[in-house]
Amino acid sequence: MSYDAMLKDYPFPQSVKEEIKEELEKLKPKKNVAKKIIDLCYQAYLSNLIEPGEAVGIVAAQSIGEPGTQMTMRTFHYAGVAELNVTLGLPRLIEILDVRKNPSTPMMTIRLLPEYAKDREKAREVANKIEATYLKDLAEIEVDLREMSITIKPDREAMRRKYLTMEELREKIEKSIKKDAELIEKDGNFVVKVKKDSYKVLMDTFEELRELVVMGIKEIRRVIIRKEGDEYVLYTEGSSLKKVMKVKGVDFTRTITNDIYEIYEVLGIEAARTAIINEAISTLEEQGLEVDVRHIMLVADVMTADGELRQIGRHGVAGEKQSILARAAFEMTVNNLLDAAVKGEVDYLKGITENIIIGQPIKLGTGDVELVVRLGVRR
Repeated sequence: MSYDAMLKDYPFPQSVKEEIKEELEKLKPKKNVAKKIIDLCYQAYLSNLIEPGEAVGIVAAQSIGEPGTQMTMRTFHYAGVAELNVTLGLPRLIEILDVRKNPSTPMMTIRLLPEYAKDREKAREVANKIEATYLKDLAEIEVDLREMSITIKPDREAMRRKYLTMEELREKIEKSIKKDAELIEKDGNFVVKVKKDSYKVLMDTFEELRELVVMGIKEIRRVIIRKEGDEYVLYTEGSSLKKVMKVKGVDFTRTITNDIYEIYEVLGIEAARTAIINEAISTLEEQGLEVDVRHIMLVADVMTADGELRQIGRHGVAGEKQSILARAAFEMTVNNLLDAAVKGEVDYLKGITENIIIGQPIKLGTGDVELVVRLGVRR
C-alpha cells in the first residue's frame, strides 16, 4: 500500500509526512484504518497551529520563565555519573541562554567505535589518550639547590598503566625544557640541569615540569568509563571537542559536549542551534519540568538567526534591537536614552514594546489586521 499517495493531499510539512509514513509502515493497517489515522493526525496538527498574529515571543518567555521559578539553584552530581559535578537547574539554563564561553562545569559524553566500545581495555586505552596525565602523576620530582638541578624519578608502574615508555617520556621532557636547561639520563632517572645560576629560573623550570602534560588533552582533567547497555562510554570533566574528535577510536558522530560555544566554533551555527535546544530541554527535564519544544526552538532561532551565537540579554538579542525605547525598557534605561540622544538616533516605532510605551495600537493579534468594516452596509 502506498502511503505517499494517501498523504499527498494533506498540507503537512514534509517532516511530519515522513514521520506518519514511518509509523504507518510499522503498523501496516488496512486502507480505511490508515485513512482514519491520517485524519486524526491532521486534526491534531490543525489544533496545534499558531494563530496569525499570536504573540509567540511572549508565550515562549512565559512558558520557559514560569517553570524556571521552580528550578533548583544548586550544583548537583550528574545523574548518570555520581563522581562528576555538573551544573544543573536554573544556573545551567542561564549559562545556555547567556552562551557562556567558559561554562562552570564543562563535560563531554564520548562514544567509541564498535571495536573499542565492547572491550574495557581498549576503552581504557582511548581514555588514556584523552585524560590529561601530568609529569607529577608519573614521577617524583626533586630540586637540588646546590647542584642547580632537578631530578625526575619515573614511577615505572604508573607509566605501565598509562602505556607510556621511557623514550616517550624523555621526548616530552626534552620538548618542554627551554634553552637555558639541559636533560641528562642518569641511573634510570632524568636530571634537568639549569645553565644559569639563577634560583628563579630553577624554580620556574621545576613548576613547568610538574605541570607538564605528558599524555592526553590538557583541557580534559578526568575521564570516567561507564558501561551502558553493551558498550563502554567515556564521561569527561573538561571539554575539548576538536582535539577529542581526532583521537583514534572515538566515534565523533555520537560524541557530545555541553559547551555550546565550542560546538559553534567547531561544527558551526546549525549544530549550535541544535545543542541549545537539546541542552535546554534536558536541563528542564532533569528538574521534572515539561516545556513544549517549540518555545525552546523559537529562542534558539532568535539566538542563531544572524549566523552567529548571540546571548539573550543586553549584550546580545535585547541590546541589539533597533528601537531605542525597547532597549531602554529592558535594562540600563538612562544609559540607553543618553547614548541615543548623543548619537541623534530616531525611533520609528515599528515594534511592540515601543508602541505600548507611548500608548499606540500595536501590530499584534487583531491589531495586526488593517481592515475597515462599514457597519450597516450590505453587499
